[in-house]
Amino acid sequence: MTDTTDTHLFTDEQGHSRCFWCRASPLYRHYHDHEWGFPVTDDRRLFEKLCLEGFQAGLSWITILNKREAFRAAMANFEAEELARFGPADVERLLGDAGIVRHRGKIESAINNAQRVLELRREYGSLAHYVWRYAPQAAQGRPQRMTGDAVRALTASAASAQLSKDLKKRGFSFVGPTTMYAFMQAMGLVNDHIEGCSARPAAEAARAAFTPPTA
Repeated sequence: MTDTTDTHLFTDEQGHSRCFWCRASPLYRHYHDHEWGFPVTDDRRLFEKLCLEGFQAGLSWITILNKREAFRAAMANFEAEELARFGPADVERLLGDAGIVRHRGKIESAINNAQRVLELRREYGSLAHYVWRYAPQAAQGRPQRMTGDAVRALTASAASAQLSKDLKKRGFSFVGPTTMYAFMQAMGLVNDHIEGCSARPAAEAARAAFTPPTA
């Protein structure tokens, strides 16, 4: 692999340029190429990412990505209706599961957030409708130009701060502005693939063809 330090891209053996952060493994590169930055409206996937971003706090995303299948198996595939019914016995079971991040506060947060998501759906019809109200206007028109230095500097935004504030008001936890910006990057509310990244045009095209949900 070749680093292109001035743009913070790297080029793999097949000549594909990608954002610097996904070099660690083929799984990470597949996530970068096919998930990160592409718009998502599926409520299960949105809720899963909301939970996993919370579990990531203090850790790296590759750690969580490597455990994603174990999380799915342990936490009812992040189906909010099922996870919302988890009780103390489930928390203890999860604390004994070496396949996931065994942190009581984060586990209890995921269960709490499932209950809050059900409330939010009753108000907005879907988690997708609620979340996409916070998509920055720049993402709805011409994509902003993203250099490597710009991506490294981005940790939060006005939109992620607003989303975080409203979620906290609704009783969600582990949803700080930085966590919510990472969520927005991953779910395609913004396209932070660096200029020259081979996945950026596909993410741009997907966003251009995308109609935000209304219910």
